Amino acid sequence: MKIIDMHCDTISRLRTERKENVLPDHKTNKPELRSSSFQIDLEKMKKGSYLLQNFALFVNLSEEEDPYLAALEMVHLFFEEMEHNQDIIRPVTSYKEIEENKKSGLMSALLTLEEGEICKGSLEHLKHFYDLGIRMMTLTWNFENQLGFPNRYPKRRTNSGIETDSSSHYPFYGSSNPTGLTKTGLEFLEEMEHLGIIIDVSHLSDGGFYDVYNHTHLPFVASHSNARSLCKHCRNLTDDMIQKIGQRGGVIGLNFYGNFLDFHEDGTPGQSTAACIARHARYITNLGGMDCLGLGSDFDGFAGETELSDCSMLYLLEEALRKQGFSSGEIDKIFYRNVLRLYQELL
Repeated sequence: MKIIDMHCDTISRLRTERKENVLPDHKTNKPELRSSSFQIDLEKMKKGSYLLQNFALFVNLSEEEDPYLAALEMVHLFFEEMEHNQDIIRPVTSYKEIEENKKSGLMSALLTLEEGEICKGSLEHLKHFYDLGIRMMTLTWNFENQLGFPNRYPKRRTNSGIETDSSSHYPFYGSSNPTGLTKTGLEFLEEMEHLGIIIDVSHLSDGGFYDVYNHTHLPFVASHSNARSLCKHCRNLTDDMIQKIGQRGGVIGLNFYGNFLDFHEDGTPGQSTAACIARHARYITNLGGMDCLGLGSDFDGFAGETELSDCSMLYLLEEALRKQGFSSGEIDKIFYRNVLRLYQELL
């Protein structure tokens, strides 16, 4: 069993922990990517037979004064960790490099961006991140930005902080945002396809999703999203979205966060179990086909308990998928082959 995971927030968490975890003598106690208490570290990945992990550079606009500079800090941290751990893992920007690492017995790491405002509306910044090794980007997180809108209540960043537009409220449960991409957002789509940066629609408004579908030609992904019909959280994908991603040749990454698996309108926390994840897997593949599904754990990016407590525990998901009737070959597709096929086409 090999693993490719399209989304985790481990690098962002590592940066935060390093900034906050300062000992009384003012010497920084640095958490390390090789071994930590996080859901993902290199030792756990090796135990779990990982082939590749996408590492997202996640920026929360409510906490960072300059998202561009914050992301550059994370780029530096990422490559520092890659240098220290090159006996286990190497960064990649192409399918050829993934295959070379595999032949050498090494895991691969692919850089992504989570929050399009990191580029501050600049195509030059987008090109700079491409040159640094970025190969995938979500257009939004949970805030309105210069590219588009999230699929939840719109928030805007102002000089006084983050404010919510209460006149246009989209609750988490059973609702969505029909607003599409901005003119700048549409320009970004064209440039991302031109450069070779995979478009990621997770977090994006419903209107933004259809703008991506209608204004692009290549496959795109929802790196960490589930089925809205099974869990009516607005972050999940509708049946039509699942079908359209499948028809385009894209991939949907199963998200392990309880609220995206088993969300309750009364606010009761959702349950994150291998069986629940497998239920979404069955539903999505029934709609979009066996080639449209991968993994997008969201490890180190969500609160709450999960049966898959860290990345070494995915054998539990393998067992749950078998109980859903998936064959060994189909499980291989979900665990890594579908994403690898996509990367062979696009990277």
